[in-house]
Amino acid sequence: MPTLTPSQIWDWLQQQPSLTELAEAQPALWQQVRGELADVYARRDPAELKQLVTQASVRMAPDARFLSGERSGRAFELFVTEQLRKRMTELALRQYAFSTATGVKSGKVRFNLINGLLAQKLLFERDLVRKPVSMRAFRLIWPLLWQKQLLMPLVEKRGIWCFYSRELIVGLAALIGQRRVVEVGAGDGTLSRFLAQQGVDITPTDDYSWEKVVAYPAEVQRCDAIAAIQRFHPQVVICSWPPTNNHFERQIFRQRGVESYIVIGSRSRFLTGNWHDYEAQTHFNWQELPELSRLILPPELQAGVWVFNRKH
Repeated sequence: MPTLTPSQIWDWLQQQPSLTELAEAQPALWQQVRGELADVYARRDPAELKQLVTQASVRMAPDARFLSGERSGRAFELFVTEQLRKRMTELALRQYAFSTATGVKSGKVRFNLINGLLAQKLLFERDLVRKPVSMRAFRLIWPLLWQKQLLMPLVEKRGIWCFYSRELIVGLAALIGQRRVVEVGAGDGTLSRFLAQQGVDITPTDDYSWEKVVAYPAEVQRCDAIAAIQRFHPQVVICSWPPTNNHFERQIFRQRGVESYIVIGSRSRFLTGNWHDYEAQTHFNWQELPELSRLILPPELQAGVWVFNRKH
């Protein structure tokens, strides 16, 4: 990469360059990051790895000084360097976690023919279009996949974080009833599509921040979480796999028209949701629904369903 100003590097960083592109553009910084991570890899502490991913994935925005044009000084240069370092760290850790989960250190990761056919038949309508999975079929077929550890690392790269059983969708539809729903962070709209098939009045929305990997269908409205609530006035908000330490869930709790907020996510506080805001908010009673949690697939995810109901 030719020599760029910090402002140009910042603009380039907004295009979500890959780890390879970052390393090639900033080789000296990449060598520093690699050295810092070597000891982390050697310790192989899952909790430490998750914590580091969480810290590195927090996005910082330029403050008012930088937005007003003060991008030529040392302060902005240091800010950009730190954001480059965090992005390299996050991508390197995710790459390490992927290779650890799959057991593949180099080359392409893929199912063999039998495992691929079984997984496709069980989980997808076609290609990567998910279907509501029969729990009965899952219990029969899932044990036959001896490469099951490859599934989630492969599909997460396409914005698929879990699979929904048919029984889960029926249970969620019963919980929602006739109330108006908005799904935030809907991704490809799979959850909303399944709930709509059960007669739920639901609007999928997303800020399209994953455009590079998610094929957003036209029915997924382009707007962030709070704009979606203010536009569609839902009684229920649902979100599947909210990002760790996000800033929008605290705003959901402040919307007076929201009666219930339903979260599908990981039991690991490092992987999904803003648990600090869950515990800090005072307007909703909340609990996990284990009878629905066990219907999220695959069970190895250790996922859960939490429901926040407004206090009266």
